[in-house]
Amino acid sequence: MISAALYDTKPYDREYFQNALFHEKIDWQFHEFRLSASTAATATGMDAVCIFVNDCLDRTCIAQLSKAGVKLIALRCAGYNNVDLKAAKEFGFTIVRVPAYSPHAVAEHSVGLLLTLNRHIHRAYNRVREHNFSLTGLIGFDLAGKTVGIVGTGKIGRIAAKIYRGFDCRVIAHDISPCHDWAAQQGIEYTSLSGLLNESDIISLHLPLNSETYHLLCRETFKQMKQGVYLVNTSRGGLIDTTGLLEALKADCIGGVALDVYEREGGVFFEDHSGHILQDDELNLLLAYPNVLMTSHQAFLTHEALSEIARITTENIIRLQANQPYIDETVL
Repeated sequence: MISAALYDTKPYDREYFQNALFHEKIDWQFHEFRLSASTAATATGMDAVCIFVNDCLDRTCIAQLSKAGVKLIALRCAGYNNVDLKAAKEFGFTIVRVPAYSPHAVAEHSVGLLLTLNRHIHRAYNRVREHNFSLTGLIGFDLAGKTVGIVGTGKIGRIAAKIYRGFDCRVIAHDISPCHDWAAQQGIEYTSLSGLLNESDIISLHLPLNSETYHLLCRETFKQMKQGVYLVNTSRGGLIDTTGLLEALKADCIGGVALDVYEREGGVFFEDHSGHILQDDELNLLLAYPNVLMTSHQAFLTHEALSEIARITTENIIRLQANQPYIDETVL
């Protein structure tokens, strides 16, 4: 039997991995703490480790995993910006991920965030529960006829674009590898990033985080946007420079911000901090703005997505033992 350790786990992780296909062939170890250089020794004797978005596999951690005898690093997510790929390659690791567990889940959540923020559904819900039926301050705008800029037209971005087209929005897009045939079929126009920023009433980010996309939205790019623009980010927090975003919010340049991610979410998201004061001043400021809506990296959190994450990850770990090709995309 092959052995694998899952890190940064929650009850739903155990439920889905224990029910996943071929789960009986794997000796699972579930850890609630994150994998990092300080916890890597817990992987001793494991054939594989399974990590999530806020685990930190830097060079030191990877060296320790190699020393511990680990052969496979399996990411139960699409992004891999938290892994030192150069170090992993040097130590001979195979890294697999789940690139398309449910693009619908993330795209639908991003549109849901925008609808909630624009129509003040969260505020109205709280009012009505307190028997306050006033409509003051709850005015939104029609999506129909608005220009939506989709930055990144991979699987998730394309689905989000299609949903917005269903609202009768004009959709424009930017991608370093545009798919013109798809765009023509959907009635979508590709444009430059600056063109998208200038024209969009709503901007939705659907990009991986890397050296080219880090702080894609910053002081300089915020200045190129339309007054009152709405921003949506369900990809990676590092795509947005939080300091620049706060400045733009304070200057009343941005109409609203809907976030499922935050650039310093490690150690905060997925945890209950209701009993004490957050030590991140910028996050506290973001949460204080009435036109900022934030969820805790839950865009992926659907039954379909969790089932697919567990299935693909489990099958890849089984294939390590059987020396078979891995399914879907392999990072290294």
